[in-house]
Amino acid sequence: MNIFVAKLNYDTRESDLQYAFEEFGAVDSAKIIMDRDTSRSKGFGFVEMPNDDEARAAIDALNDQELDGRTIVVKEAEPRGNRGGGGGRRY
Repeated sequence: MNIFVAKLNYDTRESDLQYAFEEFGAVDSAKIIMDRDTSRSKGFGFVEMPNDDEARAAIDALNDQELDGRTIVVKEAEPRGNRGGGGGRRY
């Protein structure tokens, strides 16, 4: 399951994110999204866990909890096609 993690501390590293989720099971990857212009964290990322039950347990336990001094938001990631439109003009 792909998990979306928001409101991350800008100093949180991918290894910190992976460690937090490994308490609930195996983690395939932990990725923090970086701004390509500044090379700084955008404050959100994704964690991939192969076991859906472990992933749901991690979501339930970590959502609205503190990580590196910030209260994070954790939820199942939406597939790219299901995201709401942002920016751009609509004619």
